[in-house]
Order: sequence, then structure tokens, then C-alpha cells
Amino acid sequence: MNAVILAVAIMLTLSVLRVNVVLALFLGAIGGGLAGGLGFDATLTAFTEGLGGGASIAISYGMLGAFAMAISASGIPQWLADRIIQRVAQTRKTAGIRVSILGSILLMAFASQNVVPVHIAFIPILIPPLLGVFSSLQLDRRAVASTLSFGLIATYLLVPIGFGNIYLTQILAGNLNDNGLNIDPDLMPSAMALPVLGMFIGLLVAVFWTYRKPRHYHIEEDALETAEENQQPMEPKAVLITLASIAAALGVQLFTDSMAMGAATGFMMMILGGIVNWREADDVFARGVRMMALCGFIMISASGFAEVLRATGDIPALVAMVEELVFGSKPLAAFLMLVVGLLITMGIGSSFSTIPIIATLYVPLALALGFSPLATAAIVGASGALGDAGSPASDSTIGPTAGLDVDGQHDHIRDTVIPTFMHYNIPMILFAWIAAMIL
Repeated sequence: MNAVILAVAIMLTLSVLRVNVVLALFLGAIGGGLAGGLGFDATLTAFTEGLGGGASIAISYGMLGAFAMAISASGIPQWLADRIIQRVAQTRKTAGIRVSILGSILLMAFASQNVVPVHIAFIPILIPPLLGVFSSLQLDRRAVASTLSFGLIATYLLVPIGFGNIYLTQILAGNLNDNGLNIDPDLMPSAMALPVLGMFIGLLVAVFWTYRKPRHYHIEEDALETAEENQQPMEPKAVLITLASIAAALGVQLFTDSMAMGAATGFMMMILGGIVNWREADDVFARGVRMMALCGFIMISASGFAEVLRATGDIPALVAMVEELVFGSKPLAAFLMLVVGLLITMGIGSSFSTIPIIATLYVPLALALGFSPLATAAIVGASGALGDAGSPASDSTIGPTAGLDVDGQHDHIRDTVIPTFMHYNIPMILFAWIAAMIL
């Protein structure tokens, strides 16, 4: 069996069986390395060498966590949660308030990718105070997880600002051009429009059909009443300094192309502005890093897993297998390339890391089969993004679980991974295939 398929299968099976994701990644890497002929020692060496590839991501996540914790110190997240609680207490139209809450969460997820570039770090800050509201409304948290994942993924696939600029312009367009496909980076949003439309339809199905029914969670009887009584007014100074810090963080990130530098700048401004007391800055920073530590550790492990897959040499073999199976058929080739992209990204857990791997192999194959540049961009871009939703090791699934499972009532695999896989990867394959055929 192909080592990539075996490694991903082991990792996913163990994750579904409730084995810790980090251990599942490690054991999947060992299985894939042995199947790929590396031997035990060489597999461990490749895994260890690959860990360094996730270090920069882990540092960025730690800095983003610290910045998010500083924003929390301003009182703005709690103020937003209190406003939502107040509105819930004043209305009897539960259906309308559910849609409003999900819409607000979606906008926050959009903003976390560009306007307030904290990525998933906002989730453990904002979502836990709202769990009592969700439980009171009997809102299915799987709908919340689906909403968060859509906001995180669709934004970088379609909007070339912030994280979207990194994915669309630097990674996708850059790798396409490096591999012989002459295409304007400005066309990337057009190439990804149909795949994102498929995701949007999946979101509508998840929110308004699959998870529309009430779901019961345990809640303290006086939780909402206590939260409503403890509402605090928002200080204008805190708002202004926080907004200035967010703007500075975004500007520095765009200028330096470094999430860590942007987050560090925002954190320092929060200290200088007096939002975070300098005597407490170390504690605030440490709590922010701890909040994102598991996410960072999973991403580091995923980098080791990815390095083992590369070392086996079975990724090109998997693509060569596709080339042999298509018999010159463009429809079959597009479908198989998307499925292989799904397998690779499910294992690596990062669409940003998948593109450089598959572009080298997919671009020559797509050109040989006669796909247009725009269709090729859609295939490669969607193949890289497929599996970001639905992978146990993806930050787009880890983040929602980090916020929704604070009280132990939300399972990572069954309530985040499986729902996002079903509602996003399946329609995305369909609409990306349509894009490949008509563009």
C-alpha cells in the first residue's frame, strides 16, 4: 500500500478512536515510514527533523495567544459576550437570536484572518463566555464549529488580504508560476470562487438543516442571570488603545509578513497604553502562550508527520498513480487530483504546507492534459485547501474545539472534525471539479 495512504489512514483511525491527536500523528508517521521503506531509525530521524518546520508556526501561535489575552484584558471580548447575553435575556425569538449569534461569530472569524489578525487565538477568548448562552438556547455546538471553520478557511481562500494574501498570492500563485504556469496572482480569487461557493452551501446545510434541531447541554441554573448582573461598562480609552493596537498589529504583519512580529507589536502597544499593567505583563503573556500551546504542539507534530511523508517518496508515486489511471481523461484527472489533495492535506493538517508539495506534481500534469491556467489554479488551490476542514491536526478544527470544549461537552473528532469534513470537503470537491471543467 502507498505509504501516504497508510499513514493518513492510521492517523485518522486512531483519532476517531479517541487517541490523542499528537500520538496519532506520531504513530501514523511511524507506520507510513515503515511502509515507505525508511526503516524505524530513518523514520524517527525524518520525524525529528520535520519538527523544526512547525516551530515558526508554534511561535506565531504563542504570540497570537498573548496578544489575544491582552485584548481580553481590555474587557472588550467580555463586553461583547455580555451584550449578547443581554439580548438573549430580552428576547423570546430564539430562532432569530441563534442566527444572529452564528452570524456574529462568522464575522469575527472573517475578521480574525485580516482585520484583527489573531487567527484562531480569538476563539478560546470569546467563545467560552458564550457557552452558557449556547446551552440556554439549546444551540447545537456542531453548528458553531462549522461556522467557525468556514469563516477561518473561506476567508483565506477568497480574500487576498492578511492570511489570504499569504495563501493566494505568495503560496498558490508563487508555486504555480515557479512550476511553469504563467498566471496573474490577481486571478486567484476568481479561481477559488466556485470551491468557496461549495463550502458556503455546506455551511447553509449545516446551520439550517443538519444541526438545526435543539441539542441539550448541562448548564448551571443561574449562569445567565449571574453574567447579566455582572455586566461592566466599556471604557472609551480601552477601546481606542485596543483598536490602535489591532491596527498596528495588522500593519506590521502586512509590512514584515510575520504574524509573530505583528502580534508582538500589538502586545507591546497594549502594555504601553496601560491596558496590560507592566507588572502583570509576564503573567498575561504566559497565559496566552499556554492557551495556544496545544495548538502549536499539534502543528509541530504535523510538520514531523509531513516530513516523513515527503521522505518516503510516495507522494510523487501517488500522483503518478493518478496519471496512470486517468487515461487522458480530464474529468477523471481533476477528480483524482482533488481526492489525492484531500488525503495529503488531511495528513499534514495545513493547506499552506500542502501547496508547495502538490504544485510541483500537479502543474505539469494539468498542462499536459490541457487544463487552462485558471482551471489549474482552481485544482491546485482547492486540492491544498481540501482537508483543512476535517483534519484532526488542522488549526481550523483545533481552534473551534479549544473554545467549545472548555466545559467538556464538545468532542474534537465527533463534534468538529466529522461535521466539518462532511459539510465542506464533499461540496468543495464537487464545485472545484466543476471549476476545473468550465474555467
